[in-house]
Amino acid sequence: MNVAVRTRPTERGPKERRPVTVRCATWSARHPWRALAGWLAFVVLCLGVGISAGTHNATAEDYRVGEAGRAETLAAQARLGHEPVEQVLITARSGPLDGAATGAAVRDLTARMRALPEVARVAPPVRSADGRALRVAVIMKGAEADAKDHVAPLAGQTAAVQRSHPGLRVEETGSPSVSVGVNAQRSQDLALAEAITLPVTLLTLLAAFGSALMVAVPLLLALTSIAAAVGLSMVVSHVMPDAGVGTNIILLIGMAVGVDYTLFFLKREREERARAGGRLRPEALVELAAATSGRAIVVSGFAVIVSTTTLYLATDVVFSSLATSTVIVVLAAVLSSLTALPALLVKIAQRAERRAARREQRTGRRPEPRVRPDGTGRLWRALLRPARTHPVRALCLSVLLLLGLAAPAVGMQLRVLNKDSHSREIPALQAYDRLTTAFPDLRVQHQIVVRAAAAQAPEVAAALRELGARTRQDSLYAKDTAPALRTSRDRRTTTMDVSTPHKVSSPQALAALDRLRRDYLPTTVGKVPGAEFAVSGDVAHDTDYLAHQNEKLPLVVGALLLVTFLLTALVFRSVVIGLIGVALNLLSAAAAFGLVVLFFQHGLAGTLFGFDPTATSAIGSRVPLFLFVILFGLSMDYQVFVVSRIREAALRGVPTREAVLHGVGASAKVVTSAAVVMVTVFASYMFLHLAEMKQIGFSLAVAVLLDAFVIRVVILPSALILLGRATWWPSRTMRRAQDRGMLREAGGTGSGGESGAAGASSGRWQEHGGRPSGVR
Repeated sequence: MNVAVRTRPTERGPKERRPVTVRCATWSARHPWRALAGWLAFVVLCLGVGISAGTHNATAEDYRVGEAGRAETLAAQARLGHEPVEQVLITARSGPLDGAATGAAVRDLTARMRALPEVARVAPPVRSADGRALRVAVIMKGAEADAKDHVAPLAGQTAAVQRSHPGLRVEETGSPSVSVGVNAQRSQDLALAEAITLPVTLLTLLAAFGSALMVAVPLLLALTSIAAAVGLSMVVSHVMPDAGVGTNIILLIGMAVGVDYTLFFLKREREERARAGGRLRPEALVELAAATSGRAIVVSGFAVIVSTTTLYLATDVVFSSLATSTVIVVLAAVLSSLTALPALLVKIAQRAERRAARREQRTGRRPEPRVRPDGTGRLWRALLRPARTHPVRALCLSVLLLLGLAAPAVGMQLRVLNKDSHSREIPALQAYDRLTTAFPDLRVQHQIVVRAAAAQAPEVAAALRELGARTRQDSLYAKDTAPALRTSRDRRTTTMDVSTPHKVSSPQALAALDRLRRDYLPTTVGKVPGAEFAVSGDVAHDTDYLAHQNEKLPLVVGALLLVTFLLTALVFRSVVIGLIGVALNLLSAAAAFGLVVLFFQHGLAGTLFGFDPTATSAIGSRVPLFLFVILFGLSMDYQVFVVSRIREAALRGVPTREAVLHGVGASAKVVTSAAVVMVTVFASYMFLHLAEMKQIGFSLAVAVLLDAFVIRVVILPSALILLGRATWWPSRTMRRAQDRGMLREAGGTGSGGESGAAGASSGRWQEHGGRPSGVR
């Protein structure tokens, strides 16, 4: 990255224009109070408008895909969609049910539920086959997707019945109450993640900067960026509906990139301050930092945004919601880094100058700057030694290590995570398990939807009855009751539910769906001329959703690889750097996938961390695609920051080998700090209850660790050292810069090695001509 130190405005040529990042940061530095007030006003405005607008959540229509989605659409058009149902289970606390006590509880429950405006009707009680349980179905008004917002009064009446009949166990479950329980658990989990993340982040930043005031800056900007993003996401949800994951992703990504970007800028501002030795005012130091790290922040943010937008190609409401939330929070983090951060740094520096002036007045001595120019510490020199001394061996061994970690990913098994995989700490799911044990026919309902001409309604009904008779003879389906038929008012649409007494994710439930679609329906309903038919239900929806994802996966991955290559190649003017970036990101993602399979699919996480078995045995279907895209974006943070430092030195004529060692070493401390913060944020999500969030948090944490300590310290420098000048092909600017460096070395002006890189860095004040604005 070619760094141009700006002169005073009077010394600047009339045609010279500074980059937008520098102009923005300079204005903020010269008007710090205006910049801070403007940023805070922006945050408050975003939150205020967002809260006023509210969040528009995705509806059932937004989730429809494949044949299941087509069946749901047909049923909804005929007003034969699934009604929202809550099941109240009544069991004895010990022994068999008492008839009189149970009858009194049923009458009490029925009267209470019928009095509620949210209830459409209450079905007669049904006793289990063993006579030890009784259930009462309460059918709610409205759409099934909205029922979770109106289920609280029903739960209240169920609790009242329980209090009135303490000798019995009266509990409520159903899709609405399960959704409420999952959302409540998610809120508690987010609070826990914040409680874990903030203290560890504080300690990490304190170790990096040694100042409580400087620690507050990254946290303040990250939290305000998150607040602005939450408000904006509420507004945007009215254009792109939120699938219920927006806040999770904003917190997850916002804290990570918000602290990262601030660290990048702080690191460079401190280096410039130390190098200037008190000759530059705070405004000029911020201008210099903006010309380098400010540009890197914008490029990194743009890379994350561009990478994430490829998720829209999946044409899925959940992935679109994830992409939208990530784009918004990254934009907010970049904006805060270019406006509020320069203003804060100037005010902090001015405060430090005033304190130094008072100290000088008391002691008569001016304190020397305590911050050293950029260099490589002893630890990082040791870590870089393999790449410096044996690059071929270091490259081969590290790549083989990551490939070995990636090997388990070959056997990855994907599954749509559903009721079977949620935490059993949710009371509604505990009741669900007891309900489906007593009434196994309620585990899975395959809804068959048939549309034909009204005159063919009797023929359709006869075909469906024949299908029902066949399923009752099949061990994959329930046998106790004959499936009920429902016909629309115009007699064009008929539905029938077929029960399967197996869990949603079981092979038997999948086989039952496959047999319906491939065998029973074509040989019964399929013989009715002109009849259109499809199957929906939980199993059908999960199966079609996974098939839809697999279909879109090549498109998303191909687009991601292409945009990552193009962006990296354009930023660094090097096709080779673009190819290396794609290869390293693929290697990092593959290793993360291998580890998540080893820990979650093979149960190692349960052994080491005591995770609930519901979080293991399979990988959430959304996890690989989301991780692949997000990891590519986040890896660009380190790629841009480290390679930018290398390119700066190379453009000053430092040989590529020394430029690589200098660039990696100079960025070591901030990369370490940023990686620790990221790992802390991501690892905190492993302690949440939701299986997908556990897997996402674990995968991101291990990927960042591998990226920061293996790829950027061993593989990247080894590869660039071996490539030498070919690294920058086909850049003519770099070729000329390297030729000038060789001429200087031949003339005895270069010192070589890392010290030569540092000397070239220090000498750039004269190389660009003129003094930077703000020279004392």
